[in-house]
Amino acid sequence: MTTDERPSVRATSVTVMTPEPLLLADFYARLLGTEVSATEPPPPGAPEAAGFAQVRMPHLTLNFEYEEQWARPVWPAQAGRQTATQHLDLRVDDLEAATDWATRCGATLADTQPQDDVRVLIDPAGHPFCLFL
Repeated sequence: MTTDERPSVRATSVTVMTPEPLLLADFYARLLGTEVSATEPPPPGAPEAAGFAQVRMPHLTLNFEYEEQWARPVWPAQAGRQTATQHLDLRVDDLEAATDWATRCGATLADTQPQDDVRVLIDPAGHPFCLFL
């Protein structure tokens, strides 16, 4: 292969670190209208909440992996605090209805809303995510 030939590289999933993988997978499955597609129990000696869960959809797979050293991020970022290093963007047809649904699923509306056509919400583990038109 020459340097100008790119091999096949495809993004298929995002892995989200969390202190409670199954609970967060349940939240996103409900929010997105699907089911948790796979789970793995915690390894021997790990906390009961540890393990792995997955939500597989036709266009994206969300993996939820246990993080022992979890520090809940703050949004917007604040000096000296754990920040979110990524977030999910979710397209919606009705921003008000989708925001209401997300909060009924367990999300909280962020105090700061930087755009009129986007809603920033916080999932149960503290990750921000955006609903947008």
